[in-house]
Amino acid sequence: MAEPNLLLEALLARAGISHAGLAKQVNIRSADLRLRYDHASVARWIRDHAIPRDPAPELICRIIAERLGNDVTLADIGMVRGEATDRLPSLAAAVEQGAALWHGDSRGRVPSRIFTGAKAAAPVFEWENPPEDDLIARLGERRVDTADVAMLRRARTHFQEMYRRVGGMPVRPRITALLTQRAAPLLRASYDNALGRQLYRAVGGLAALAGVCAYDANQQPLAQRHLFTALRLAKASGDRQFGAYVVALLANQALYLEERRLVVQYAESALRAGGPSLSPALVTDLHALAGKAYARMGDARASHPHLRTSATIAANLGQHHGHDEVSYVQPGLIETQLAEALRRLDDLPAARIYAEESVRTAGSTHLRGQVHRYAGLALILTAQGELDRGVHVAERMLDRADGMDSGRLHDRVAHVTRALRPHAGEPVVAAYLERADEYLYLKES
Repeated sequence: MAEPNLLLEALLARAGISHAGLAKQVNIRSADLRLRYDHASVARWIRDHAIPRDPAPELICRIIAERLGNDVTLADIGMVRGEATDRLPSLAAAVEQGAALWHGDSRGRVPSRIFTGAKAAAPVFEWENPPEDDLIARLGERRVDTADVAMLRRARTHFQEMYRRVGGMPVRPRITALLTQRAAPLLRASYDNALGRQLYRAVGGLAALAGVCAYDANQQPLAQRHLFTALRLAKASGDRQFGAYVVALLANQALYLEERRLVVQYAESALRAGGPSLSPALVTDLHALAGKAYARMGDARASHPHLRTSATIAANLGQHHGHDEVSYVQPGLIETQLAEALRRLDDLPAARIYAEESVRTAGSTHLRGQVHRYAGLALILTAQGELDRGVHVAERMLDRADGMDSGRLHDRVAHVTRALRPHAGEPVVAAYLERADEYLYLKES
């Protein structure tokens, strides 16, 4: 199934050209060839990513360029044929691709294919390695000022809090609207190198959060593209800590998709590229992700060194970690990660110690994080045969999940429910299953 041509759709919207208007102009400019395109033809070019026969693609470039007042290439409209479509874009082209993604997302046109293998690794390799973006200053119709950057930063903080309260599904449309209407025009505006780096950093933070929200809504191809965009913006910003954070998000998604080797590759790249500049909070999370990936492979020998490193660093963490994005590493989070890894390695006693500590400190985090902590402990207690306490903990998990529109929390509740279902003959379990099934049904309907 072909993915929509988001580049063409976004450029047409920016130029103010309708589908019918584009088709008419192409027909007029190729009258000698008697081409007969209409609005449905343009819709198909976008929906199916179809490329019309020559000379239509070049004519489309010319028509849009005349309206925008700048050059437009075949790559800009997404109509390059063959292997050239896989070439990594320049920063300017990456900005336009990001803007097209945000515009498409806001209109319900989203990617349908997840990248794996070399294509999934390439953006991280490009972030980690030269060349750097030494000159990002540009001239535009208006000048960006520090107030614009501050507005974007405040918006990210606001949307992050919304996400933690209600889940990613209702929040992402607000983020993509802001990226489309405010952030993309700012990236095309005028700024010097120093302010430009701040701008890329601020927009990248919003793009990363859009990826988190798409991940939470189980729109994995879309989440991956948002995170790749955020990573490219992170490289332009020159902020290695932020880039490593985005790579950690990609690693977390890869773990969910059971791309375990990719998780390790991502974590190692982030640790290597960030080096001593990375905050301890991010370092401990990256080691925990690698440890979890090895645990899912059943490789205890490779997993334990990462888990030990993560636990040692976590024990010395303070409350504040410097960067807003890394604020998710709150007391008890790493214990939750370690408990899951040890449960996968079938070391239930050790897993339980960490899980109980994560629940003990749950009050210091948001409700969303508490759901994951209670779910982890419930799974361990159930595996140990302590059904009464396992159900009690599972009930507290449901209390906190209620009212959140989140695919990931739905998955956690479903996982605990599957673990308890074989014990449905026990009255306490049956009562929990009735409530959990109602929750899952309402979230699926």
